Amino acid sequence: MPIYEYVCKQCNKKFTLTLSLAEYEKARPACPKCKSKKVEQCFASFFAVTSKKS
Repeated sequence: MPIYEYVCKQCNKKFTLTLSLAEYEKARPACPKCKSKKVEQCFASFFAVTSKKS
């Protein structure tokens, strides 16, 4: 499952959530610290595992 990074616009707390695609599409998450719905998704790095060597 993908990991999404968010930052709260109210208290500036950064947090990560592991969500399925269905959960991600449902609703905007709330900040775990202040419970505000004013959160913005951050760009996050990722990695991929492949079977071929380059």
